[in-house]
Amino acid sequence: DSDLSMRTLSTPSPALIFPPNSPGFQNGRGSSTSSSSVTGETVAMVHSPPPTRLTHPLIRLASKHQKEQANIDRLPDHSMIQIFSFLPTNQLCRCARVCRRWYNLAWDPRLWRTIRLTGETINVDRALKVLTRRLCQDTPNVCLMLETVIVSGCRRLTDRGLYTIAQCCPELRRLEVSGCYNISNEAVFDVVSLCPNLEHLDVSGCSKVTCISLTREASIKLSPLHGKQISIRYLDMTDCFVLEDEGLHTIAAHCTQLTHLYLRRCVRLTDEGLRYLMIYCTSIKELSVSDCRFVSDFGMREIAKLESRLRYLSIAHCGRITDVGIRYIAKYCSKLRYLNARGCEGITDHGVEYLAKNCTKLKSLDIGKCPLVSDTGLEFLALNCFNLKRLSLKSCESITGQGLQIVAANCFDLQMLNVQDCEVSVDALRFVKRHCKRCIIEHTNPAFF
Repeated sequence: DSDLSMRTLSTPSPALIFPPNSPGFQNGRGSSTSSSSVTGETVAMVHSPPPTRLTHPLIRLASKHQKEQANIDRLPDHSMIQIFSFLPTNQLCRCARVCRRWYNLAWDPRLWRTIRLTGETINVDRALKVLTRRLCQDTPNVCLMLETVIVSGCRRLTDRGLYTIAQCCPELRRLEVSGCYNISNEAVFDVVSLCPNLEHLDVSGCSKVTCISLTREASIKLSPLHGKQISIRYLDMTDCFVLEDEGLHTIAAHCTQLTHLYLRRCVRLTDEGLRYLMIYCTSIKELSVSDCRFVSDFGMREIAKLESRLRYLSIAHCGRITDVGIRYIAKYCSKLRYLNARGCEGITDHGVEYLAKNCTKLKSLDIGKCPLVSDTGLEFLALNCFNLKRLSLKSCESITGQGLQIVAANCFDLQMLNVQDCEVSVDALRFVKRHCKRCIIEHTNPAFF
């Protein structure tokens, strides 16, 4: 212990500084940071460890009884570390300033597997530079313990911050930079090239990101046996508006191990991009192409090649998808558990019938705003999908109380039913409540409570 104390005496400690009027921190490591009262931004500062005893006059005047109540130092180290593990990154840095013991405990490597920074005003580039420098003191220029970096909604994150992560964190497994629209392809390429264990990547809302690939230098260094593969399994590119079919082709060719892929509102994608995807990525379990208005029944034929591996599919507001596309999915993807087809106005009772008879293990179905689906389609669901737990029929104009009663009489495990803007009677809603006691009903009927 004495050796550790002497070592840390000369080691600078970074902390995120808050203004005096900043609100108390929120629970969880994802709490947002405040801004500096001097510069208008949150910055990372370097300081020496605090003295062993606090010498503030108010503390010296505290009564003996008050000291006994606040004597947290009686807790053993392992308990203190457990408490610190629930703090967000910024609060953990502040704890390091309390006393020498807290300084040593706050920089325990077990507490630094994850860095979470959020907020629009925080100077993320500088904070990441100072934090990684401190975490690299035992292994110069390499931070071996850091596995997760979550920097969500930090608009001031730039390529410089991602380059810091790429250079210092070779063991990184998870990176989330959602809503950080200032980062570019080059920075993302650096991360995936220098962090070979990266499995989870969230770049949703990063409008400048058009592709995921290795840098040219990394591609040259790889041997032919290794190929040009990236180990990413989870990729979220929601709201990456400029992603096109060619970019998706590159992603598929490099990220062949993908199991979860979310392409919501990537409005430039077409069926051709999905064809590229199915050539390389045959292990996808969850796929979302919601609001990709150019995706049609031909795209569904390509997705159906995933067969029984596909468990989750979202095609919401893909107006070119009809019963033909649903038949492809139902025929080949028999183990589908979740389908979101809201706003696909070309789907009728025939499509729902084929889906119900072939995907009998369906647990969640959203066919809201499908005006051609009626009580007949609900009857097929009720007689085949007994495991149905969530059903959304919002704004289905042809649905009546009779169809709901058939569903309630057969799907006893129903937990959520959305019938907002549907012409259903109070008696039908009460019937559902009697037969599905755990069901939460979302409705717009003022007479039903």
